Amino acid sequence: MTTFVFRNQTVEPFFGYDGMAYSGYGDISVVPADADRYIWFYQVPVNADSGRLAEELDSYRDRLDLVLSSVDSGKQFIVFTLVNTFVLRLAGNETAVAESVAEFNRHAAQLAMSRPNVKLVDFSEFTSRYDAATLLDWKYYLMSQTLLNPKLARDFQAWWQRLEGELALMRKKCLVLDLDNTLWGGVLGEDGIDGIKLGGDYPGKAYTYWQQALLQLSGMGVILAVCSKNNEADVLEAWSQNPNMVLRGENFSARRINWQDKATNLRELAAELNIGLDSMVFVDDNPAERELIRQMLPQVEVPDFPAKPYQLMPFFKQLVEKYFRIYQVTAEDRAKAEQYRANAMRQAEQSRFADMESYLYSLDLQLDIMPADSHNLPRIAQMTQKTNQFNLTTRRYNEADVRQRLEAGWHIYCMSVSDRFGDNGITATMFLEDVDDVTVNIDTLLLSCRILGKGIEEAFFKTVLNLLRLDGYRRVTADYLPTAKNGQTSDFFDRMGMTCVSTAPDGAKHYEMELNQVCEIKNYYNIRVL
Repeated sequence: MTTFVFRNQTVEPFFGYDGMAYSGYGDISVVPADADRYIWFYQVPVNADSGRLAEELDSYRDRLDLVLSSVDSGKQFIVFTLVNTFVLRLAGNETAVAESVAEFNRHAAQLAMSRPNVKLVDFSEFTSRYDAATLLDWKYYLMSQTLLNPKLARDFQAWWQRLEGELALMRKKCLVLDLDNTLWGGVLGEDGIDGIKLGGDYPGKAYTYWQQALLQLSGMGVILAVCSKNNEADVLEAWSQNPNMVLRGENFSARRINWQDKATNLRELAAELNIGLDSMVFVDDNPAERELIRQMLPQVEVPDFPAKPYQLMPFFKQLVEKYFRIYQVTAEDRAKAEQYRANAMRQAEQSRFADMESYLYSLDLQLDIMPADSHNLPRIAQMTQKTNQFNLTTRRYNEADVRQRLEAGWHIYCMSVSDRFGDNGITATMFLEDVDDVTVNIDTLLLSCRILGKGIEEAFFKTVLNLLRLDGYRRVTADYLPTAKNGQTSDFFDRMGMTCVSTAPDGAKHYEMELNQVCEIKNYYNIRVL
């Protein structure tokens, strides 16, 4: 990928050179059309004349608008907010520069709200970590016009790498929590329901703030689970009877409350939730338990727990910033906790049936298949970034990438799945590119792991093939590209009746199929094409 950076200073030490190209200082005369994405990184220069400096900053809005008018709307455009790293006031009541900075940042925020390809990055989140003397090194500024201290380059790169993950909607899926001295203060088995520290004055107030924050995190699509050595009956009683309890049993999508070792419990939780261990973050106050997981399950992230309850909220902030924050939260994200709880109910229901077909009939499965549009595009992009297990090619696309392919005439479908237990939301997508007038190639086919096990992937695939046949296509090609995680899909195209025409040494396979007849689909799926 080539990224073109519009800048008014030296920024190469921070963004690097690999895949990067840069404008001249303050130069917007060239907007390279072949760039894959763009970054706007103008910052406040040094000028003792606050009036002239404010005028300069005001001009940045017009320059940004002019550049955006020349950029393909299907390409990502990242705008950094303005930060004044050298605040200089000759009079205490001079506010023109501050007002211009605020006005540019408001304008940039409005652009990000109105243009799907524009993403806003709050640069003050990085600069606020440092004092003014650290941010600006006058030697480098005067010698090389580097406004931001090059000594901060490594810190910036680590921060920027995390931000790029946010923009790509990548994050950990599940936060697994211990209970005693983690979710509340004290030991439930010793202190009793009314004796644990929760609510009221410190330290109980700290645990209340912590639980409230975790509840908000759950509402943003992070799965909460419990892994605790405790008597489950005691915990259930505390959840139902302690009036200060914020998080209760229904807020956790899965739990293991027993005396089994926690490595085994985490493996079972991952299997129950149908997620990878590398999607989990484990939080426990006990250093021995944390070290066990680090040794036994190195895929799981295990942060150090704070020593004092008053450190819980800063710890929560660290968890969010390192593992869970994404640029945009979709409707599917907000409903995720409920969807995983509904999955547990489905699994319990399945045990009542002697055969799979009877179980599937009982679910009243509804599959809604629709083309990509401006409403579902963020979710489609998010799935390409996050889905690993049922993903035939594991190609990663951001929103701008998806939009570009739509504008290029690709056929992009997604599918929403619901049943009598609830709505899973948009959980599947397929990208197809025309090869010629009668042939399409499947570039991407993926399903969220939480809907697997019901044959839904087959119904989705066959429905799309039937739609293509109605549109006059008579041939489909596809590739399977192996990864460390998608082995379960290695024979999917074979099972769908496609012919493998070549296999590479790395296991990649190329398939072809003639669309000579309508694909038959089981009638326990209620399918709507919208």
